[in-house]
Amino acid sequence: MSEDGAGAGSPGRAAELAEGLRAVRQRVADAEAAAGRAAGSVLLVVVTKTFPASDVRLLAASGAGDVGESREPEAGLKAAACADLGLRWHQVGQVQTNKAAAVAAWADVVHSVDRPRLVAALERGHRRALEEGARPEGHVLDVLVQVDLADDDERDPGRGGAAPRDVAGLADAVAAAGGLRLAGVMAVAPAGVDPRGPFERLAQVAARVRAQHPGADAVSAGMSGDLEAAVAAGATHVRVGRAVLGARPPIV
Repeated sequence: MSEDGAGAGSPGRAAELAEGLRAVRQRVADAEAAAGRAAGSVLLVVVTKTFPASDVRLLAASGAGDVGESREPEAGLKAAACADLGLRWHQVGQVQTNKAAAVAAWADVVHSVDRPRLVAALERGHRRALEEGARPEGHVLDVLVQVDLADDDERDPGRGGAAPRDVAGLADAVAAAGGLRLAGVMAVAPAGVDPRGPFERLAQVAARVRAQHPGADAVSAGMSGDLEAAVAAGATHVRVGRAVLGARPPIV
């Protein structure tokens, strides 16, 4: 897959994205089968951060329905430019508290809630979005609690995530917030380790959350390099960018 994508919106780029999407869907299907899971039990979120809205349109034409973003204001502008496509938009990156209102105006799912202040900020932002008509009446924002799977002495605050011991309280806070729905948990495997162990720990955390909140059954885990391990451990969502879209354009 070429780095420049053969030119956004070109027939070559359309074919490139269609093939990337097909290949990753096949990987997901193979991983489901290998894990003895039902076909279609894992949702593919295509992460399009830094790629143009024209790529999102090409992906939608190939059947992608769930799109992941992480940076404001890029994400909000791209969602607005593609509002006619009927996509489901996922915020998959860290959210600064002062950007929560902007995220609540376009995201359908936020995968990266890791502190009480962010829960409160998203609740306020979502309420404002409803009042201002940015979201339709009755809209609910799905929220996943991000879990930090690194060992205590190896945690990197820049990567985000709540310590496993703090997840239950954070899940309770999301469940109690107006306009938010606790959907489950999310994690990124620590760099440089076999992801199977961390993803198994995430499955244990997810089970504890479900025991207290039975509807919170989403487990968002796995990216381009480790989606098979995530599916084997019970992931319901995988977040894949590079394997579908190719190398990311330089961030300017």
